[in-house]
Amino acid sequence: MNSILKIHEKDNVATCIRLLRAGESVSFDTKNLSVKEDIPIYHKIALCDIPLHDPVYKYGQIIGLATKDIQAGDYVHIHNIESTRGRGDKKGGTQ
Repeated sequence: MNSILKIHEKDNVATCIRLLRAGESVSFDTKNLSVKEDIPIYHKIALCDIPLHDPVYKYGQIIGLATKDIQAGDYVHIHNIESTRGRGDKKGGTQ
């Protein structure tokens, strides 16, 4: 069984369907990916390098922009992407 779930061909991140540990290798398509840090279940892993300000694709849709360079195998979350769909914690642009 696969450890990650990639839904759409455009996706540059995948959903982890179990806890991934730093240093382990996971397979997707015909590639192997080295996990850079622990990634919780149902969180995202970068499938390829994503440069600063480039779009992050999940389910074939842009879910955000990279706020720093992201390397293949990195944990992808609010520390390195900014949502393009709005955030409830930034109401009124005061935070």
